[in-house]
Amino acid sequence: MSNPNNDPNNLANQFGKMNFDPNQSFQYDPNQSFQYNPNQSFQYNPNAQGYNNYNQGQQGYNNQGYNNYNQGYNQGYNNYNQGYNNYNQGYQQGYDQFQQQQQQPNSNQMTMEDFEKQKAAAEPAKPKVKKVLKLSGSSSIKIGGAKKPVVKKEEPKEEAKPAQTAVAKEESKPAQAATPVESRASSTAASPAPKSSTPAPADISKEQEDTIDPAVVNDMFGGKDHCSIIFMGHVDAGKSTMGGNILYLTGAVDKRTVEKYEREAKDAGRQGWYLSWIMDTNKEERNDGKTIEVGKSYFETDKRRYTILDAPGHKLYVSEMIGGASQADVGVLVISARKGEYEAGFERGGQSREHAILAKTQGVNRLVVVINKMDDATVGWSEDRYKECISKLGMFLKGVGYAKDDVVYMPVSGFTGAGLKERIPSDQCPWYKGPALLEYLDNLPLEQRKINDPFMLPVSGKMKDLGTVVEGKIESGHIKKNQNLILMPNKVNVEILTIYNETEAEADSAFCGEQVRLRLKNIEEEDVMPGYVLTSPRNPVHTVTRFEAQVAIVELKSILSSGFSCVMHVHTAIEEITFVQLLHKLEKGTNRKSKKPPAFAKQGMKIIAILEVPEPVCLETYEDYPQLGRFTLRDQGQTIAIGKVTKLLN
Repeated sequence: MSNPNNDPNNLANQFGKMNFDPNQSFQYDPNQSFQYNPNQSFQYNPNAQGYNNYNQGQQGYNNQGYNNYNQGYNQGYNNYNQGYNNYNQGYQQGYDQFQQQQQQPNSNQMTMEDFEKQKAAAEPAKPKVKKVLKLSGSSSIKIGGAKKPVVKKEEPKEEAKPAQTAVAKEESKPAQAATPVESRASSTAASPAPKSSTPAPADISKEQEDTIDPAVVNDMFGGKDHCSIIFMGHVDAGKSTMGGNILYLTGAVDKRTVEKYEREAKDAGRQGWYLSWIMDTNKEERNDGKTIEVGKSYFETDKRRYTILDAPGHKLYVSEMIGGASQADVGVLVISARKGEYEAGFERGGQSREHAILAKTQGVNRLVVVINKMDDATVGWSEDRYKECISKLGMFLKGVGYAKDDVVYMPVSGFTGAGLKERIPSDQCPWYKGPALLEYLDNLPLEQRKINDPFMLPVSGKMKDLGTVVEGKIESGHIKKNQNLILMPNKVNVEILTIYNETEAEADSAFCGEQVRLRLKNIEEEDVMPGYVLTSPRNPVHTVTRFEAQVAIVELKSILSSGFSCVMHVHTAIEEITFVQLLHKLEKGTNRKSKKPPAFAKQGMKIIAILEVPEPVCLETYEDYPQLGRFTLRDQGQTIAIGKVTKLLN
């Protein structure tokens, strides 16, 4: 009997040589077969480079016979298989089948030719796996712990790079820090535009004007225009109660619903709060008796359609109030005449003062000051108390920037309804002869709507409802169902699937000034954030990270210098912002710019500065689009400055 260790056909010798050699090649012989010889012995051959798992195989052979040897032999084969993944995958499957047949004493031997036939026969039986690749435009998280969606940044022009660096490093140089973005008014006059360039707003306006039939718009709303009013003021001033009573008096809420709220409030020990529950639908708001988010409700009079925005009065929710004020046409500042409450709301730290400043900053140029709770036992419709309240307020509002003709005062009782819809009876308040609140609002002239301007809607909220739904106020232009828009700053093309108006009914179109909800196609809910802007794809809103602005410091305990960071509220966006460079100080009265840049700014000063945000934000100059060009700066829970964008920088 020949020595099996010297036999070149011995498989133990062959695979012992295949432990690992990166330069080794392997010849495949389809006619090769594997036969079992019970008399064959397997010993270690040092000339064949050894067998990695020889000890395991030898021990298994001695103790359990050929089956355990095959286990060790298979381990070696698998090691070899790592080097030859594609070929040996099928080969290993065939060898496994051979092992199972070999272990049966009466089974026939299988050749590689038989194996190939069996493999070919088994191929059609394999289930086909359908691979789906899901693409997502960005990842996001919500404000207050959520990550912002990734925004596509435009590559800056080469000539702008050194200029931007110069601003960041050399603060003493004047403000040719970055290339200005062409304004809307001059973008088409500077140079001839190529064929693919963005058309001028005048061209867009003409196109949109041609699609609007004024008679259709008039018939759609019965000749009534829309007005958004925001109720603001200190906590417990009576804003929600007044808003709820207006909805009841105008028929927006029926008597049965009011009686239901009255019973529930009585059972909860809150007998006097039932009218506020019409506005405060949140359980937490009802339990605590304070509004924590901007409530929205709709009502109509004989002359107009209204949306009430009920702003929170607590200082912890000022951000919500700012977002509501950015969508309002008229502000209603609710002041409590009750002893102690007026003083708490108007003194330093009270929200009546801050709300008046924020409303002016957000573009609420018409203000109705209602002196509420005149029926209270501590007031009793006293004319002296009324005059005391309005005299202090008048001086403050003048300092904020409200002209005398833009502010009106009136006494009311939000709980009884006196002075809301109907004038106050003369026997109850003989000294006031003015109009009721709704009477005044119905006859108040509103700014002309920019129905034919390029479409813009800053997103104030979002939700999932059979798709992605966003809400906000249309600042300019108009839209129709199935119209294509672009969402900035992440530059996503979307389609309007459904339009919901103030009553949450479906509509075929919507116009400037209206509060709407839009169901969008081609975007996920997590890829939308408050502060994004839906805009015309042919004339999109600008997105920048740097801009020049005029800033007025209204309340700041320390000083402000380059590198100072705070929070900016602009339209519905909230962004962290940094003062990159102070450029000029403005003289009081003349607004003349200083020749030298100031080293710092403090309370009462006006300055020109370059500001920077970490991610692109939707902005326009105040001159082109006031609502997208005015902002408020806050730090450590208080409003420190107001400003307007004067120049957009790349």
